[in-house]
Amino acid sequence: MLSKNNIKLIKSLEHKKYRIQHQLFVVEGQKSVLEFLKSNFQLEKIFTIKDDFKTDLADKIEIITEEELKKISFVKTPNQVLAIFKIPSIKKIEDHNLILALDSINDPGNLGTIIRLCDWFGIEQIICSKDTVDCYNPKVVQSTMGSLARVQLFYTDLNEFISSYNGPIYGTFIEGKNIYNIELPKKALVVMGNEANGISPEIEKLITQKISIPAFGKHQETESLNVATATAIILSEFRRR
Repeated sequence: MLSKNNIKLIKSLEHKKYRIQHQLFVVEGQKSVLEFLKSNFQLEKIFTIKDDFKTDLADKIEIITEEELKKISFVKTPNQVLAIFKIPSIKKIEDHNLILALDSINDPGNLGTIIRLCDWFGIEQIICSKDTVDCYNPKVVQSTMGSLARVQLFYTDLNEFISSYNGPIYGTFIEGKNIYNIELPKKALVVMGNEANGISPEIEKLITQKISIPAFGKHQETESLNVATATAIILSEFRRR
């Protein structure tokens, strides 16, 4: 039977304050949980309605009812398995490959999709401004579909990090150079800006190469692309070269 203390702890992890306090976060869904079990993330506990859920950590599995799962789930339709993992310690940033930097990304769905894109295109590290949404937010974790297990995120003073970065720094702007017409290096820092305001003026000063995705529509009335969609196009172009 699911204890009141467990329910209280799990529900508290919806909030960043308590995720930091307990150094724990929630993963839901069998596929995502299995992805994290294959990674270096340390499991705290698994709650599941599946009595045949297989893992080498059987002592950390608790079988619960569907009603109990609904009490602790953060999704409308709970997906059989919910696990608690420990938030890992921050590792060293490696700057010898292509790195993505996020300047004030607010939407959990956008961040989750961007993490999945980085996993797809082999980007192992994302540098985030301190006001970017927390990657251990349940909505972010859910939308990564397990990719968070393979992509490291670092939250830091973005201005300070970019200022010390040794390499070309690309940023997306309406007036930037057409990304389809320029040479792109293997090592670079690519900055993506806030959903509503784009890259902040402070960060813009540090950009060494402004790039843009040209619009081909006949009417040219679309104001901009969703940041996750733009990220997909830009990462694809860097990898294609």
